[in-house]
Amino acid sequence: MKTHAPTLVLDDWKGRHNLCQTAMVRLEKAGAYKDLSTVCLVPTRGMIHARVVQSWMSLMPPMNQKFIRIFVLGMEVGAAYQTTVENILGNPELAKWKYLLTLEEDNMPPPDGLLKLCESIDGGVDGEKYDAMGGLYWTKGEGGQPMIYGDPAAFPMNFIPQIPRSETVQRCNGLGMGFTLFRLGLFKKMPKPWFKTMQEWVPGKGLGAFTQDLFFFNEAAKKGMRFACDTRVKVGHYDAEHDIVW
Repeated sequence: MKTHAPTLVLDDWKGRHNLCQTAMVRLEKAGAYKDLSTVCLVPTRGMIHARVVQSWMSLMPPMNQKFIRIFVLGMEVGAAYQTTVENILGNPELAKWKYLLTLEEDNMPPPDGLLKLCESIDGGVDGEKYDAMGGLYWTKGEGGQPMIYGDPAAFPMNFIPQIPRSETVQRCNGLGMGFTLFRLGLFKKMPKPWFKTMQEWVPGKGLGAFTQDLFFFNEAAKKGMRFACDTRVKVGHYDAEHDIVW
């Protein structure tokens, strides 16, 4: 039988966390005491691969916070985003929520991806607040490009893909929407349409061609809004035809 040396028991009612400043720093960094209510918007053609669903089932929403998913079936992607955000803002309850998370049917975020985006969008990583924060994912294929578009320090404004910097918050002019967190209130500050898949010739202006994501970011930048990619949040891009995660 194991024996223990006699111990004098003294009252210790303060507790370790009450005496430890690092606990306070941890809480401040995580921001779980703030309103992190999030509407997750998923445009889909109707069938989502099991590998992708499995990753979604592991996604952790912030503890004790409101979180719902809205699936939009069969609509053109720009119209899906535009119509659904309009409906969210027209709902007396959802219009009060803090964030919109866009999640596309072939993107596989890490379990703590949303927690990290909530941290970094509100200045928990670099001390700067942003209007939208995306996870790091690449276009599919051997020649895939990182979806971190445009260096805000460059002139003129452009959407040239940046080389990702490791484990940081990287400012940019635009992002994809595969796993991206937006402040819901920013849509109230911008004229419609927010999202539009555009390929048209405008007399006197020339060719205008944007996917719905860069159409939004191009317009939002004109309003002085700021965006970044959290490169800590590495998101897989699933190619079901070849069973490859890019």
